[in-house]
Amino acid sequence: MPAIQVGPVVVDRNGPGPVPDVDLAVQLAGADFPNPIFTASGCAAAGRELDSYLDVAELGAVVTKSIMARPRSGRPTPRMAETPSGMLNSIGLQGPGIDAFLDDDLPWLADRGARAIVSIAGSSADEYSKLATKLRGRRGLAAIEVNISCPNVEDRGQVFAGDPHAASNVIAAVRRAAPSEIPVFAKLSPDVTDIVSIAEACVSAGANGLSLINTLLGLAIDTTTMRPVLAGVTGGLSGPAIRPVAVRCIWQVHEALPEVPIIGMGGVRTGLDALELILAGASAVSVGTVVFHDPSAPARILRELAAALAERGVERVTDVIGAAHRAPEPVLPEGPDPVGDDPVDAELIP
Repeated sequence: MPAIQVGPVVVDRNGPGPVPDVDLAVQLAGADFPNPIFTASGCAAAGRELDSYLDVAELGAVVTKSIMARPRSGRPTPRMAETPSGMLNSIGLQGPGIDAFLDDDLPWLADRGARAIVSIAGSSADEYSKLATKLRGRRGLAAIEVNISCPNVEDRGQVFAGDPHAASNVIAAVRRAAPSEIPVFAKLSPDVTDIVSIAEACVSAGANGLSLINTLLGLAIDTTTMRPVLAGVTGGLSGPAIRPVAVRCIWQVHEALPEVPIIGMGGVRTGLDALELILAGASAVSVGTVVFHDPSAPARILRELAAALAERGVERVTDVIGAAHRAPEPVLPEGPDPVGDDPVDAELIP
């Protein structure tokens, strides 16, 4: 893999050749990251699965799979299904529990020099609070992502992001319990009528930033068995099919809350996909489903993003965060002079 020097960064997209000189460093709610490409929660556990394919320390951050208070086996199989331009998953927040995570996974990330954004999930505001408390003083912790929007849980009442009041209760509990210097990001669902109102409720409750978007609730039916493909019936839809939804949600929230940092995610496969989310208003981009067929994708996307910025004459990635919201520059028509600018023949004037 070509070496990547980050923060200001010099990135070689494909090995020898011209090297773009682009500053990819970003700051999210006071936390510094060398570049804006993160892993997405749920697609690489705590990063070990990617260790054979890339150096996790070269990424902006590793967002861990959502951790709950106790070990959890998840939902019954089958719990993954391919769909056109994406996939459905019904894993159900399987994980080792917070104690094992703190003993094994978080220290491993810290030893590798990675910046960890720990995703937490719970069944009540109190459980979220206890998880945040256990993260106090932990080495390598860069931020906390509060997963209040996982669609593949048996109890739909656990999807706190569907209601502004429920969402704000959880975020307020986490903010009170979490280390004061650690940013808290609320991860929101696109399966709502008005995502801006949910975002505003979370920010008012103490969220320092937002993660957009979680998967969309979906269902696939096997036309041979005439039964749902997934044992849990429904699952979360991810992959390229949802990227326009992610762009729309990021756009709407950034437009309403331009000072609030957003970690964008949803169907990112290339550096240009990442750039699209940044232009919509994301300060960083998490890469998820693509790693199932290209485990080195986060590092590749980082190289491609740097190259795309250099090709456009952009010196700092921060210069284009939300750039698509800017008013278009006026364009003068080319060709003949505009109507009314024709020269006047003095002899024709009476």
